Amino acid sequence: MHRKHRIHPLIDCLWSDHKSGKLSRREFLRFAALLGLATTTASHLFQLAIPGHAMGAVYGQKLRIAGLLPESEHPVENVSIPASQVLRQVAEYLTYTDKNNITHPFLLDRWVVSEDLRIWSLHLKKNIFFNNGQAFTADDVIFSIEQWLSPDINSPMKSILGDCLTPSGIRKIDSHLVVLYLSRPELELPEKLFHPSAMILNHRTFEGNFMEAPHGTGPFRIEKFEKNIRCLLKRRYDYWQPGLPFLNEIEFLDLGRNVSSRVTALKSGTVDLIDLSDTGSSDAYSALKNDRNIRLTPVLTAKANVLRMRVDREPWNDNRVRSALKLCQHRNKIRYLAHNGQGAIGNDFHVCPAHPEYCEKKTIKFDPRRAKSLLEEAGYENGLDIHLTIAEGKPDIRTQALVLQNDAARAGFRIHLQEVPGHEYHRNRTKFDLGITPWAHYPLGVTALKLAGAVDEQGNPGPWNETRWVNEEFSQLLRQAGNTLDVLERKALFCKLEKIQMNQGAVGIPCWQNSYIASRKRVQNIQPHPNDYLFLNKVWLKPGKK
Repeated sequence: MHRKHRIHPLIDCLWSDHKSGKLSRREFLRFAALLGLATTTASHLFQLAIPGHAMGAVYGQKLRIAGLLPESEHPVENVSIPASQVLRQVAEYLTYTDKNNITHPFLLDRWVVSEDLRIWSLHLKKNIFFNNGQAFTADDVIFSIEQWLSPDINSPMKSILGDCLTPSGIRKIDSHLVVLYLSRPELELPEKLFHPSAMILNHRTFEGNFMEAPHGTGPFRIEKFEKNIRCLLKRRYDYWQPGLPFLNEIEFLDLGRNVSSRVTALKSGTVDLIDLSDTGSSDAYSALKNDRNIRLTPVLTAKANVLRMRVDREPWNDNRVRSALKLCQHRNKIRYLAHNGQGAIGNDFHVCPAHPEYCEKKTIKFDPRRAKSLLEEAGYENGLDIHLTIAEGKPDIRTQALVLQNDAARAGFRIHLQEVPGHEYHRNRTKFDLGITPWAHYPLGVTALKLAGAVDEQGNPGPWNETRWVNEEFSQLLRQAGNTLDVLERKALFCKLEKIQMNQGAVGIPCWQNSYIASRKRVQNIQPHPNDYLFLNKVWLKPGKK
């Protein structure tokens, strides 16, 4: 099983499906990469250029970034993207999922997977060292995975991997080979190893607080950290990627939650780049789109402001009422007014065009007349009073709510808008009868579907299932899709899942949002990521005027 460069038999099937037109090039690359096909081999098949170092890159200089700077003591527990931005420059992941949802080895040299997708051999790169000089080995990988799965640590990775992997399923073969024995087939394991909380820790020095021993394999080291104020990173000259990084220093500055403060700092040249991972990008886009000194680089994401309804409470237990309100979403109007016309139209299911599982469907039309008919059919001939709760300080969400309030009146909905502090909405988001919740980007549609329709072993709604919507057919198909190895069969199952959620579900998703990298034009080789992650090891600055 450990024979070098063994090709998984399913890759031949994928190639045949691609050649016959059943799989796109992107779909082939994505699934072939998950099955362990090297990027160089895949690139050769399509005669693609393999990205290398930036041509003409200049070494030195300091990159200044404005955003938030909360402290994350235990990276394994981290769910905050702003908190992980600093850590991401210091500690690293076993894999890397790019903006096209193709996953590559990173600290891994490669992986080899058994035919039944239950045994994963993780081959580590050699000659990698932590910034305290200690070697990266299999012991660090095993220690980190055990941290993810520990019952004493509140890690998202426990939910992501805990249903198919236990500590007893982790085996060290030698200093640079770890084998995982899963309890069920799992095609997406490499993508799951790229979760924000899946950073690899130094097993010799980590004792629960990363800032006390900030030892990672990344291109920078922490020189000084002041929570909610400033963090200074300095270049490692012994980094394992030859010739990298280009920057000498990176300075993160906490300018608070007000996006306008960051925008002002960027326009004035006080900072070179702003981090928008904690807020919507629409305000920044509006303020910066006409500035000739600024570059806005977009990427389509699965981020969305989700209209969600509690189906265990009236009137949302009636699908006719849910469908009526969803028909009152003027999708294009919401996209233009709330998101500057950027992004893509949604169809009320948690899979977007950027996801590999996406099935294209005809856009649901704005139809207040049909909505009014459904309300009457449900017994609300005189219309219906409903209360919509949203978080304060979210202009895009407020605009979406006001558009819906105005347009739904034509169908007989009288929407009473209630705004609450952001922290209160987040804490109580599962308790509101009707609300609009911002959802982050997930690289896989299956992850979002599992969260949105999550049920426990008894069939009860899971903690992330804020609508309390449970559909037996949906849950069964989702389990079946997870255990289906044939790519085309999986795709057909996801098409059914999306149709069920679109027609019977309890969410309205009028549009998907873009994310942006907002930087001064002197910043070179910065790439946007749909998760808003910042990767700065290949970034450099043009000398001269800021």
